[in-house]
Order: sequence, then structure tokens, then C-alpha cells
Amino acid sequence: MKKYALFLVCVCLLLLLPSVTFAAREFPILIYHNIDEFKGHGSKELYVSPNNFEMQMLYLRDHGFTLLTFEQWNDAKNIANPIFMTFDDGYKNNLNAFEIFKKIETNQFKPTGTIFVISDFVGRSNRLSKSELKRLADSGYFSIQSHTATHPELTKIKNYQHELKESKEKIERMTGHPIIALAYPYGLYNDKVLEETKKYYSFGLTTIPETFIEKGTKEEKYLLPRLYVKYSTTIEEFAKLVEGR
Repeated sequence: MKKYALFLVCVCLLLLLPSVTFAAREFPILIYHNIDEFKGHGSKELYVSPNNFEMQMLYLRDHGFTLLTFEQWNDAKNIANPIFMTFDDGYKNNLNAFEIFKKIETNQFKPTGTIFVISDFVGRSNRLSKSELKRLADSGYFSIQSHTATHPELTKIKNYQHELKESKEKIERMTGHPIIALAYPYGLYNDKVLEETKKYYSFGLTTIPETFIEKGTKEEKYLLPRLYVKYSTTIEEFAKLVEGR
């Protein structure tokens, strides 16, 4: 009788384990470009005003979110409300995000983000300089990662060496930190792009407008979706975006 009871307990545990062990992670990866007032140049929706950005970060702080970078990817499984903040192109006005991060940090809330820079554009008048990238990378607030060397459509090029490998190495020399993630320019990729990206990076980011849901597929970390935060995004829309509603 005791053996039968033990057998039943083991069966019950086996039935329950998959739901615990393989519970899918689900969290948003947000994409920003410019953190600045729109002054009539470029696409307005690729801007978020510093005031709106601060309100968004305060929402995350006050609603129990934890901001992570890709170096902390595996930590997401142990956190109740993980979220990833990404900034594409390496604009100088991302320094506004840096100042806001410092302003709203508390003992319980450490804001962090990932800036994807175009290595050959570093130092241009509207882009972060080498010294600024180094300062951000060393600050603990930002991870600096690659957005290729010249921002081409990767599906149309042949010189992956320069765009992927050499951009990675160049940014590593600037910051002194490992480069593990690539944001595909324009979000474009194909099988060849994925194949080449895997040679140098642990993560590849698209612009597929979805919340990340862990499925355990082979290509999963190279097809990471991202949700745009735009100039027109209200705080109510932002809340729905990050809460998955």
C-alpha cells in the first residue's frame, strides 16, 4: 500500500513539473531612438520628449518593473516584471536618458538600457562620441552594443565581416566591454543574416512588434521582437504596452 501511495505521489509530481520547469518567460523589449524635443528634423515619431521619457521611467519604477540589459538575460527568469530598454543608432541626445536615469534612481530601482551604436558613425555631430560611449558603458546605466558598421540593409550586402565582426571589435575597443548583441538595421534579416550574426553575437534584435514570449526555438535569441515607443505614445498607451494589454 505504501509503495502504491509513493507511486501516486511520483506520478503527480511528474504531471506538475512541466508547468513549473518550462513556464515560458514573457516580457517587453522596448525600442527608442531620440530622447529629445522634436525640432522638425527627421521622423517625429522616432522622438520621445525628455518629459515623456521621464514619466515612462517613473511608471516602470512605481509599478515594480526591473530594467535589464542583455548581459542579464538569464536573470529575467527570476524576476517578476523584467523589461529591456533599447535605443537604436547612438544619438547624442541619448545623454538625456542618462540624466533621467540618474535622477530617478533609488535604492530599490536601478534604471538600465542598451544603446545600439553604428560604429562608423561614432563621433558625428549628432552621435555619441568615443569618450561619451566609454562614460556611459562604465556608468552602470548602459550597455553599449552593435547596430552594424554603416547601417545597411543586411539582406542586400556581401561584406558581413565589416558590418558584423569589425563593428563589434571597434565598439569593444571604444568601451572596453564585450559586445554580445546586434540590432538589425531596419529590423531586416533573412537566413543568411542569422547565420552570420551567430558567428559573433549571442542575440539579434528585430523590429517585430510583439512582446517576447519564450518558446525554446533554436533561433529565438536571434529573432527578438521589440515594441516601439513613439512621440505620440501617451502614458496610458505606454502602460498598456508594458503590461501586455
